[in-house]
Amino acid sequence: MRCVRRPTLRDVAEAAGVHAATASRALNPATRHLVSRETVQRVDRIAAQLGYRVNPVARSLKTARSASIGLIVPDLMNPLFPPIARGVEDVLGTIGYHAWLVNTDGDPARETATVEAMRDRNVEGFVFATARLEHPLIDQLDAAGVPLVLVNRRTGRPDIPSVTSDDVSGVALAARHLHELGHRRIAHLAGPQDLSTGVTRLRAFRQALDDLGLEDLPERIVVCGEWSQAAGAAAAARLLDSGAGFTAILAGNDLLALGCYDALAQRGLRCPEDVSVVGFNDIPFIDRVGPPLTSVRIPQYEIGVEAARLLLEELREPGRHPRSIVLPSRLCVRGSTAPPVPSRG
Repeated sequence: MRCVRRPTLRDVAEAAGVHAATASRALNPATRHLVSRETVQRVDRIAAQLGYRVNPVARSLKTARSASIGLIVPDLMNPLFPPIARGVEDVLGTIGYHAWLVNTDGDPARETATVEAMRDRNVEGFVFATARLEHPLIDQLDAAGVPLVLVNRRTGRPDIPSVTSDDVSGVALAARHLHELGHRRIAHLAGPQDLSTGVTRLRAFRQALDDLGLEDLPERIVVCGEWSQAAGAAAAARLLDSGAGFTAILAGNDLLALGCYDALAQRGLRCPEDVSVVGFNDIPFIDRVGPPLTSVRIPQYEIGVEAARLLLEELREPGRHPRSIVLPSRLCVRGSTAPPVPSRG
């Protein structure tokens, strides 16, 4: 069997009538501005005709740069993260960078192994959507000077760059909406308390109750061990079985809110006629469930866009002072909230 030799950079350069170094610059999005437009077009055309493809591994070994970043997410099944990933990729793609997306399932050992493997391949920086309040791996990377940005969650350290939504105002909007509908007994399904989102939203809920002059009763708050529909269903069942007495639930995220739907249905209760439910994040398609979920919308795609921009700033200016961004949230009112019936209000 005859073997067809893979075309090399030298083959492209000779066919284009340029030096190999010029061909390399023309084929690299980060350096093609150093070559005339006519030469770039000629080299691109000949490379395509010959079937030449740049070997990114070889390039990264020579330059210690791979034009790639690692995007670490805790759960690819959570609809919150694809729009964030899309935002990251859209920004990076315009300059020839790539995002390597990895799911960790919230497993610290898996996350560590993945990050180490990426660093061995000269990945230039990281966007983390997995941050816990205490996160040794992120601390180690920061201490080593590895460029990184946190999205949606933060650690307990304010000096690490992050892009998050304004969760405090989002919770306040949701609580005020329920109050304006006439609800005075509002329960809360809080997220994990080792995550900034869980802690911040629970604290904001309590502050919102205080601002509205409502009772903050411990029996109306259930902390969930994870952000999942199953955890939300179990927590809502606990609330219903406890006799805490409530007419509305403000859930820490949309998956927990969907769990509320399950628990209510199992007991023959209706939403919003018997219990109003509000979610948080406004994940894709949440307006298609029955009833469409009232939810606090965070700008998921924009979070990814700003995270990519922050990371690129770090890559271009390694010594610059770290900065973080908080994006506004807003309430999307739909069919899952209504005034309480008089007998339950």
